[in-house]
Amino acid sequence: MAGKFRILVVDDEASVRESLQDWLSEEGYEMGLAESGFKAVELVKNQNWNVVLLDLKMPGMDGLETLRKIKETAPNTEVIMMTAYATMETAVQSIKEGAYDYLVKPFDPKEMDHRIKKITAHQELLIENILLKKQLKEQVAFGEIVGQSPKMIELFELIEQVAPTDSTVLITGESGTGKELVARAIHTRSRRCYQPFIAVSSAALPETLLESELFGFEKGAFTGADRSKKGRFELADGGTLFLDEIGDVSLKTQANLLRVLEERAFQRIGGTVTIEVDVRILTATNRDLKKAIAEGAFREDLFYRLNVISIPLPPLRERREDIPLLTRHFIEKFSFELNRPQKDISAEAMGQLLAYNWPGNVRELKNIMERAMVISKLKEILPQDLPFLAGTTGKPGPVPDSLEEMEKLHITRLLVENNWNISRSAEKLNIDRQTLYNKINKYKLSR
Repeated sequence: MAGKFRILVVDDEASVRESLQDWLSEEGYEMGLAESGFKAVELVKNQNWNVVLLDLKMPGMDGLETLRKIKETAPNTEVIMMTAYATMETAVQSIKEGAYDYLVKPFDPKEMDHRIKKITAHQELLIENILLKKQLKEQVAFGEIVGQSPKMIELFELIEQVAPTDSTVLITGESGTGKELVARAIHTRSRRCYQPFIAVSSAALPETLLESELFGFEKGAFTGADRSKKGRFELADGGTLFLDEIGDVSLKTQANLLRVLEERAFQRIGGTVTIEVDVRILTATNRDLKKAIAEGAFREDLFYRLNVISIPLPPLRERREDIPLLTRHFIEKFSFELNRPQKDISAEAMGQLLAYNWPGNVRELKNIMERAMVISKLKEILPQDLPFLAGTTGKPGPVPDSLEEMEKLHITRLLVENNWNISRSAEKLNIDRQTLYNKINKYKLSR
């Protein structure tokens, strides 16, 4: 664990910094040095640190002020205060400001080692608990697939219906809609959930390399094949094979895939032994395969083999009521991953998110929120933290198909803009509070 932990030493005395660096580096920690509180705060803003060893008495910004700024920027980073001028008052004040512990110079290296190991063990346990909770959540919910709109509720119900079967599934949708997430959700709810889930991006590989990845090869099958290698079909035996961007596969590879789907067996490239596999096939594409069939770019017989069950994913602009939920999901996600304090989002910024057309769908929203969490300097994400949406008005994009969808979107937007103040929102809508509560229940809206 030590090799994964990063420690920042903050002290205005070079001898202290260098001695601690020499000693802790030998213990396997990754080290950083700062000669002032200003430098320390800058480093903590730009990099993740597990532990900060912080001198109390420093010129310019003293240890307590530096501690406060570190905890504001990176609340999960633990700080051990160091000083040669120990008093009960300063010790208590340091702990109140968020310090993990307090050491008096000169300190015993063994004591320092003991304190750091307590922190690493504690952080390791926290990470383990978070991962366990995440795994549990993915088993009982839909993991990274977030939504409460009617289209997403239909999707969740379809996943639950499809998952227990072994039927082949074709997942369609624009780039960034979450096709692989749906495939993983199907796998984790299937009887194969304890077996491998193997994903292959068909568009990322040329034909010859894709076939060797899928079917494997024998030693000497081609130049550079200095050993035998299992393909993805073999690796997925008993589990699920997810073929992403299936619409970009060549006709030759399509023929080979069709043969495997029909016979549940294949041979490695350069091999003569027939290998049987028990694999469930899930595929995805952002292309119109029926149009590709008409153009002669996709085999019709393979299409019908893959399209036993079809799951179309809606683009984000067709489920705008999910944007507030997704936004807060990504804020929480990046708050943990980037070691940043939790943030709110202003009504103006949320209005921009609701009005934007989202050509890149959920993936684009995720990237924009990650950037906003990095560059935002306040406790609230503001429109200037969303530069890619500059010039977006607070008006909704394409008009929904039904009056109910239009009403739901309008109510959602007003609730968000008014920070879910029921009285203010009802006044804007020109209805009473009870009517607004009835609408919220009807459309199953939540903050």
